[in-house]
Amino acid sequence: MAKWVYNFGDGKADGRAEMKNLLGGKGANLAEMASIGLPVPPGFTLTTEVCTHFYQNDCNYPKELTQQVEEALTLVQQRTGRVFGDSSNPLLVSVRSGARASMPGMMDTVLNLGLNDQTVEALAKKSGDRRFAFDSYRRFVQMYSDVVLGIEINHFEKHLDRAKEKRGVKQDCELLAEDLEKLVKSYKAVVQLELGEEFPEDPKAQLWGAIGAVFNSWMNQRAKTYRQLHDIPEWWGTAVNVQAMVFGNMGNDCATGVAFTRDPSTGTNEFYGEFLVNAQGEDVVAGIRTPQELTIKARKSHGSDLPSLEEVMPNIFKELLSVRSQLENHYKDMQDIEFTIQQGKLYMLQTRNGKRTAPAALQIAVDMAKEGLISKSQALMSLKPDLIDQ
Repeated sequence: MAKWVYNFGDGKADGRAEMKNLLGGKGANLAEMASIGLPVPPGFTLTTEVCTHFYQNDCNYPKELTQQVEEALTLVQQRTGRVFGDSSNPLLVSVRSGARASMPGMMDTVLNLGLNDQTVEALAKKSGDRRFAFDSYRRFVQMYSDVVLGIEINHFEKHLDRAKEKRGVKQDCELLAEDLEKLVKSYKAVVQLELGEEFPEDPKAQLWGAIGAVFNSWMNQRAKTYRQLHDIPEWWGTAVNVQAMVFGNMGNDCATGVAFTRDPSTGTNEFYGEFLVNAQGEDVVAGIRTPQELTIKARKSHGSDLPSLEEVMPNIFKELLSVRSQLENHYKDMQDIEFTIQQGKLYMLQTRNGKRTAPAALQIAVDMAKEGLISKSQALMSLKPDLIDQ
């Protein structure tokens, strides 16, 4: 039987970094990080070969895929101790694309998948935080409706803006649980109005809808244009990564961030990045809130009054520094990472060789050779055009 699905988590992985043609860059590196003991939420990857099969067979999946996804989902449930669609201890997942070549922002992502009117109540009870549960739910309904159901996002943003105006606040995170509950109802009414049908409540149907949306996004116009501009072959396809959710929006001991293990502009050997407290990943890049710096030095150099991660979560910051070092030692290159902190615990969601300017590429190559991380010949090889921002 052909293998279409590869698992990762709990210090184990079916795949490895060298398998990015099959698992995509994201999936291959999630597998690699899991296998070297980094805190990666468990999940599984549908291979790029599924995408190829999908488009060669009139958008139909391989016949073995459903069973392999069910088995992989069962393994995630065992590894997390939660059950997908359960009304008392629900597992929620993210569904993300992951081509072998990085295509930032070109394809689709769905977070908080598995929420419905029953599981949101379970999440509220389990977390002890009704606001967090309904914040996650309203994000999910909006994202799924946009990505999978094809409803323009501005239909939902109007309701969000109205809710903030009514509450007299400027930030999404200032809305109360009751505001968010009303927003979910308003969002679902939008779906009913736009499509003439109700928002899907069945988590399995949600999952397959999101998987299909990611494969379909490989052929959306912006992805096609990006591939043409960057000479990425259409036949490569994309993988799909399904991963247990971790939450950066569960309170003030939670956060989400992005970072480079060295400065991508100058190449200086300094941790470089930003984060937001009580937020999910899309908030960092959305420009809704002002991100905070990782280090005290960066905060001071940028003249920011907002405290750095080094100040607000010093133990997590130290752990992140250790991960930074481990990744560079393992990959022998500067890394671009994504992380989430849930209730004081660090989780790694992505690593990849980071884009850098030409001067930074030269500086990083020289420094890593001096540090003994790479040889002089490896330093020359590291000056790859595909990693240098033009």
